[in-house]
Amino acid sequence: MAKGDVVFFDQSHVDTDEALHDKENDVFKLGVIAGAIPAANDPDPRWGAGGATNYATSEVTPGGNYTAGGPTLANNSVTLVSGASVFDADDIAIAQNGANPTNGTYGIIYNDTDVGKRALGYVDLGGATDMTAGPFNLNWNASGICSTAKAA
Repeated sequence: MAKGDVVFFDQSHVDTDEALHDKENDVFKLGVIAGAIPAANDPDPRWGAGGATNYATSEVTPGGNYTAGGPTLANNSVTLVSGASVFDADDIAIAQNGANPTNGTYGIIYNDTDVGKRALGYVDLGGATDMTAGPFNLNWNASGICSTAKAA
C-alpha cells in the first residue's frame, strides 16, 4: 500500500447493500489512528464498540485542531460517471497547531450517522504523520474517493 491509497473494508460492501450507509446524506468522518494496522478483511470494523474491530481505541490523542473522532467529510456525494457510481467528498485540511497529534498512520473513514459507527475503509497516511510540523492536507483522487461499477 502506498501513501494516499484508500481501501474499503469487505464488510462495507455488505453494509452498503443492506442500506446501512447513505453515502450522500449520512455524515462521514476521518478518524486518525496510530499503532493499529487495518486490513480489508477486518471483521465488522467500527469507530467504537458494537463490532468486532474497534478502531477508536487506536485514535491519536486529540488536541490542537484535531478533535476527537476526526474531521467531517464535507459535501459528500454520489454521482454516475461513465456507468460507475462515484463516492466523493471535499479534501480534508487540518491547520497546523503545536498541540496537534504527531503519530497518525491511517485514517479510518466511518459513518458517524450510523448508531454503530460502521467503518467504510481506510487511507494510508504514509507513516507517522506529524500535524504540528505543518498543515495536514488529505487530497482525494480527482476521480473521487472510490467508484463502483458492474462487471462487464
